[in-house]
Amino acid sequence: MTNIKKVIGIDASNLLDGGGRTHLIEILGNINPINGKFEKIIIWGAKSTLKLIEDKPWLIKKNHWQLERNFVYRSFWQSFNLSKMAKMEKCDILLIPGGTYTGNFHPFVTMSRNMLPFSWNEIKRYKLSWMFFRLLLLRNLQIKTFRKADKLIFLSHYAKKSVLEIIGDLGSRTIVIPHGLNRIFDLKPREQKEIHQYSNTSPYRLIYVSTIDQYKHQWEVIEAIGKLRIATGWPLVLYLVGSYYSPALKKMKESIIKWDPKGDWVKYLGKIEYDQLNSFYKEADLGIFASSCENMPNILLEMMSSGLPIASSNMGPMPEVLGKDGIYFNPLDSEDIFRSLKTIIESKDLREFSADRTYARSKDFNWTKCAENTFDLIERSLIEFQNNLNR
Repeated sequence: MTNIKKVIGIDASNLLDGGGRTHLIEILGNINPINGKFEKIIIWGAKSTLKLIEDKPWLIKKNHWQLERNFVYRSFWQSFNLSKMAKMEKCDILLIPGGTYTGNFHPFVTMSRNMLPFSWNEIKRYKLSWMFFRLLLLRNLQIKTFRKADKLIFLSHYAKKSVLEIIGDLGSRTIVIPHGLNRIFDLKPREQKEIHQYSNTSPYRLIYVSTIDQYKHQWEVIEAIGKLRIATGWPLVLYLVGSYYSPALKKMKESIIKWDPKGDWVKYLGKIEYDQLNSFYKEADLGIFASSCENMPNILLEMMSSGLPIASSNMGPMPEVLGKDGIYFNPLDSEDIFRSLKTIIESKDLREFSADRTYARSKDFNWTKCAENTFDLIERSLIEFQNNLNR
C-alpha cells in the first residue's frame, strides 16, 4: 500500500449518545493515524461529544453553533456546511459514522449502525408519531447515503444481509467490521450458586441495560419475571437501566404497576454513565437482552465480557454475537421469556456453562482491531478513489 500522509475529516454531528458515540471514542482512542499513514484528523461535533474524546496532538476538534441545536439545525449544517468546511481544512476523505450524508464531498466512508429505519415491523410500533416519520425520513436518507458512499461499513453480517436486500448489491464497496469491547468490562465469570441459596435479603439480581423503547420490550420482561416469581417463589429482583422514549416509558410503568404495585422487585435506575456501567454488571447475577431490532448490540457484548450468564432475544444479530451456546427467547412473547429464564436460573450448571462460553467469545471483539480495520479501510478507499481519478 502506498505510504500516503493525508487528512481525515470525521462528521460526529449526530453522535450525541449511545453506541455511535462510544464507537467513535473507542476507535480514536485505539489508533495513531501518524503510524497509520495519516497526518491528522479533524472532527466536527457537539461540545458534549468532543469533550469525551481524548485530546491527541494529531486530533483537531471543531464545533459550530448549529451542532448544539436540534436535529433540523444539525442536518442543515451537515447538508450545507460540512463539505465546504472539509475542503477548507484540506481533508482528503470523510468518515460519516452516523450513516446519513447529503453533502457532495468525495470520497467518504459511512456506516450502517441503525436497523430501525430498515424494519417496517419496528417502524409501525411508533404509529403516526414524530418518531414514525423520522424513521421514514432516515430510511430514505440512509438508502441514498449508502448507495453513493465510496465504502460502507456494516457492524454485523446480519445487518449487511438485511440492508442489502433493501438497497441492492454494492459489490466490493461493503465490509463487516464489528464493534470492540472496553477492558473496563472484563470480569471473569463468578462462581454460580443454587437458586435456593438466595433470599429476600440477598435476592437473585437480573439486569437489563438498554433504552426504554418500543423495540426493547421491557414490559414483556417484567411480565415474565412477575409470573416466574409467582410460579416458583424465587427472590428475583430486576434492575432496568437506560434513558427512555416517553411512550415506551409509560408502557413500562403500566407494567410495573400491574406486576409490582408495591415496588418490591422492579428497580428502574434511569440512565447510568458509560464508565459506571461495569459496577452494575459486577453486582448482577444474570443479564437480559430483549431487543427485537439491533445492528450490533454493544450492551450484549458488555454483559458477555462481564462474565454474566445471559438470556437473550433470538432476533436480529443476537445469535451471531452470542453464538450457538446462547440461551434465547422470543422477546415479543412473555411466556417464552418466562421459559428461558426459568431454564437458566434453575440450573447452576447451565449458568456456569453460559457465562464461561460467552465470556470466552467476548475476546473476539477488540477495539484496537476495530480501529485498525476501520482506518485501513479509509486508506484503501482513498487510494482507490485517487487511482480512479488518474485513469
